[in-house]
Parts: sequence; C-alpha cells; structure tokens
Amino acid sequence: MIINCPVCNGKGTAKSTTKTENIPHFGEILESSLICTSCGFKHNDIICLEQNDPVKYTLAINKDNLSSRVVKSQSATVSIPELGVKVEPGPKSLGYVSNIEGVIIRFCDGVKQALTIFDDEESQKNGLDILEKLNKLVNGEIKATLVIEDPYGQSNIMDTNVQKEKITEEKLKDLKTGFTIFEDKPH
Repeated sequence: MIINCPVCNGKGTAKSTTKTENIPHFGEILESSLICTSCGFKHNDIICLEQNDPVKYTLAINKDNLSSRVVKSQSATVSIPELGVKVEPGPKSLGYVSNIEGVIIRFCDGVKQALTIFDDEESQKNGLDILEKLNKLVNGEIKATLVIEDPYGQSNIMDTNVQKEKITEEKLKDLKTGFTIFEDKPH
C-alpha cells in the first residue's frame, strides 16, 4: 500500500507492507514494514500473534552457533550477563528475527550510540571495554551466554543446545513487558 510518509510528509512516497507468516517451532507472526523513497525513512516490526507461557532461553555463545536463529518479541528482555549488557522492552520496543551474531551486533550498535551520548571518562572507558568484549565474542575469541526472557513466551532461540525454562511467578513480577498497563484502583 502506498501512503504519505509520516516523517517527511511526502505525498504517496512511502510503501507500507504487512504479511503474516508461520515460523516453524514458533508460531504465527505479523511482519510490517514502511519505507519512504523520498527521505529514506525505514521502519520494520515483528508482532507475535500468539501468546504462550512465560519462558527463559539460555544459550552458551560460541563461534559455531553465531548463525542460530533468534526471534525476539517486542516484550522480551535480552542480555549477555558476563558482559553486563541488557536490553529491556519499552513502549517503542520492536520485535525482530535475526541470528546470534545479529543480536551481538545490535548490542555493539547500542554501545556505540551510548558512547556518543555519555562523554565522561568512566562511561567512555566502560563503553569501549564492553565494545571490545562484544567484538571478541562475535569473532569467537571469548565465550558468553545469551539470555532471552519473555513474559508472553513469544521469543525463541533456535539451537539444539538452548536451555528453555518456565519463568516463575515471582520472577515474572520483576520482568518488564514494554506495555503500559492501566489498572483500576479501588477508591
């Protein structure tokens, strides 16, 4: 569908597409994209159409499994605990389909962006140290663990060595979802 661009207001310059797809061992997703030919704006999102039990995936990252597929829903928390990096969902959190190498590169991009924002000496030192470790990880020089925690069970790491466990009710209370929840409070 051709629409007006929401960024540059170009008339009929943006192409919007949506499609549903069934991913084996995962379920049905809705993939949407928007691309403007005038200003170059791009937006992609993956929305999971099924809800499952809360789940935690844990996988030891090594040079042999960097191509293993990762499906991250918009409600999932992704972390590499040994490197102290974690991305929690927020109101604008997006889902994506990638591989382990792509997830590491996303962390690299986030650290690089943080380095442009936080210019104090300690932040720069910590950021460059984490970036160096992420690069070593993607090059197979060090090992670490990829953890994905999803309160709606819509994420997945597709690797034969992945450990999958249910998230306890207690842990679930502390896990962010990225969604704003309005509760009726008794007066």
